[in-house]
Amino acid sequence: MKELKNYPLYEVTPVHSVRELLKIAEDEAADKTAFRYHLAEGGVRDVTYREFIRDVKALGCALTERGLIGDHIAQIGENSYRWINVYLTQLAGDGVYVPVDRDLPEQDILHILDHSDSTVLFYTPRYDEIVRNNADGALSRIKLFVRIVNETDAPAAKEAPDLTAGDRFVSFEEVIGRGYELLDQGYAYYDKHVSSEYDLKMIVYTSGTTGMAKGVMLTEHNLISIVYYGLQVSTVYSTCLSVLPYHHTYEAVAGLLVSLHHHSTICINENLQSVLKNIQEYKPDYIYLVPAFAEVFYRRIWQTAEKTGKAGALKALIKTSNGMRKMGVDMRRKLFANIHENFGGNLIKIVCGGAPIRPEIGEFFDAIGIDLINGYGITECSPLVAANRDRFNDWNTVGTPLPCIELRFDDITPEGIGEICVKGDIVMMGYYKQPEATKEVLTDDGWFSTGDYGMMNERGQLIITGRKKNIIVLSNGKNIYPEEIENYIGNIPYVKEVVVYSLRNEHGEEVKLCAEIFPNAEKVEEMGITDLPARLTKDVAKAVSSLPSYKGIAKIIIRQKEFEKTTTNKIKRQSIIGSTQA
Repeated sequence: MKELKNYPLYEVTPVHSVRELLKIAEDEAADKTAFRYHLAEGGVRDVTYREFIRDVKALGCALTERGLIGDHIAQIGENSYRWINVYLTQLAGDGVYVPVDRDLPEQDILHILDHSDSTVLFYTPRYDEIVRNNADGALSRIKLFVRIVNETDAPAAKEAPDLTAGDRFVSFEEVIGRGYELLDQGYAYYDKHVSSEYDLKMIVYTSGTTGMAKGVMLTEHNLISIVYYGLQVSTVYSTCLSVLPYHHTYEAVAGLLVSLHHHSTICINENLQSVLKNIQEYKPDYIYLVPAFAEVFYRRIWQTAEKTGKAGALKALIKTSNGMRKMGVDMRRKLFANIHENFGGNLIKIVCGGAPIRPEIGEFFDAIGIDLINGYGITECSPLVAANRDRFNDWNTVGTPLPCIELRFDDITPEGIGEICVKGDIVMMGYYKQPEATKEVLTDDGWFSTGDYGMMNERGQLIITGRKKNIIVLSNGKNIYPEEIENYIGNIPYVKEVVVYSLRNEHGEEVKLCAEIFPNAEKVEEMGITDLPARLTKDVAKAVSSLPSYKGIAKIIIRQKEFEKTTTNKIKRQSIIGSTQA
């Protein structure tokens, strides 16, 4: 398909609040399936938009009757329909929603619940012990604990634990059951309690690689701007598989809210082990993922082709197909039908965020007829800043900035690279109860410094070169973005993970580069590599041969285990202990 730089933005129904978003959905798609998910006892449940909005209103009525008006309501647990129920109920009401990362250690969970001033906690059985041990201590300010047993949970989880007696401890069924009664009686107080578009609506605690997370304050206007302008840039379709954790804004806002405004059917994936099975069962036409998933899909396709002796035929077919496309004939979905069937047969688009995409992976998916659309965002920007367009897609970039923002670069280097700064409808209010931290990144006139470095190409697409805190400044004054070099080394088939950092001389100056690599043992064996250090030395040198000599790798360290990671699966670079002596 011919790329069109300036083709019109998609038309999107204007929306100014989450409550209006739900009203539009109910008016236009009441009987359409909004959610689909597996039940513990077997089978699949479908929930229509009408049923979902009734659940939202019922929960809102029950909370309002209890006097929970304007409260900060926190939630922790696994992805589920009920998570979404709580999430949308709070967004459509007048309080503040606090999603808590389900994988944090206990002390961090307790800190967030206290720091966020949360007075209500929705939680799943996995957190029974934390609640039981801290209800009268660290969690003493919580007025109401609501235990959610999901319809996907095993029977053992449904047995209520021995918690402190009293009105503070209730089940989700008890709360929403009362909500249905109130709704049927015409209770209207929830409908009357709506926050302003520019009031605080969400506090999202970032999962940093060091130190305690900061609470990013987002308004309803921030969230709705992502929905409205995001859909203008890159559309979605009829059915998605919802995979990524709901406590992250990428899935919660760019995934769930966008899909709801488009009136899509959202199929809830129960765990990471079920992704491929659920793709084949639910047959989605789009998925939101992180690039690591696309990498897994890519490698699995080629590994299967190699094991069955069809790798050569697949390469030849791609070449033939690409030649046909140049002549205006697109037969990709027929030529690669077997691959498409493994993805359910309907997959049109994979939306990626959170990390760069290796260009060869983008080229491969394009070659077989699946769009791989990469974007760039940060929690402080609600989270989407830029995204590739469906017919203007370059995997070397993260696409064009959203129409609602201004973008500039500070501290620009001679190479034209600078720190990305953003101003506009998506920028946060600041960090909750941390004015000094806010001043460090947010100016009085609304410019947010992302801490990411990048540049614009000649076609107006944003290129991310690396994190500000990761920049290596060699003693010769050259600035190096390790992520760039890592992308080149990551193209080596048997390299699973790599981190590039500096080697220092006796004076503490950064003089050379080291690549610390965790190899894919299965691939090493499959390729018959017997002398791994020698092979890595050769292949790393070849991988970076097109880069300037000062970006060459002077030392390679082979790791025996994966790098330590954050809860968002990003490597904790600061925790890497390697030889720093040149």
